[in-house]
Amino acid sequence: MDRVVCCVLCFLNQYAAPLHRLRSYQRMENNTNPTQSRSGRKILADGMLGRLARWLRILGYDTAFESAADDWALVRRARAEGRLLLTRDRQLAGRRGVSALLIESEELAAQVRQVVASVGPSLDGPFTRCPLCNERLVLLSHEAARERVPPHVHRSQREFRLCPACGRVYWRGTHWDHMKETLGEW
Repeated sequence: MDRVVCCVLCFLNQYAAPLHRLRSYQRMENNTNPTQSRSGRKILADGMLGRLARWLRILGYDTAFESAADDWALVRRARAEGRLLLTRDRQLAGRRGVSALLIESEELAAQVRQVVASVGPSLDGPFTRCPLCNERLVLLSHEAARERVPPHVHRSQREFRLCPACGRVYWRGTHWDHMKETLGEW
């Protein structure tokens, strides 16, 4: 079997790990040691993986998303910020000098499972990041939330979280149970 081996920098463990680029019909794998903790790894998702990026944020992963960046811009950002590049593009995943994970499935649940299996659980846990802008959420006092949420929400909820970047307020509404159920299925 022909294969080209190139080295990528494993940001958390500071060692070179092989990334095998196989023929186009074969599976590409990042062969880092799965027993080593990589759960604090920062992630960069390319333009094809917007839904995945949002769900990874919900799971607590620091996940940047570039919807319109070209391949070189993605590689530069991944290197500069020490991020694992997620992509469905075999050529981009095989570039030298960048740590990348080729996302194999088109199905969201399978994509999430692949990333969690490769990277490990997030350090912060679910529901700690803004799903829209990736900032870490901060606690918002019940009183401070009064002016920012509908009155019935303020009466029925006790805990609120605020995104300091975009100003959105989050609470455990009816969507919370649905999201937890979805995450549990994955």
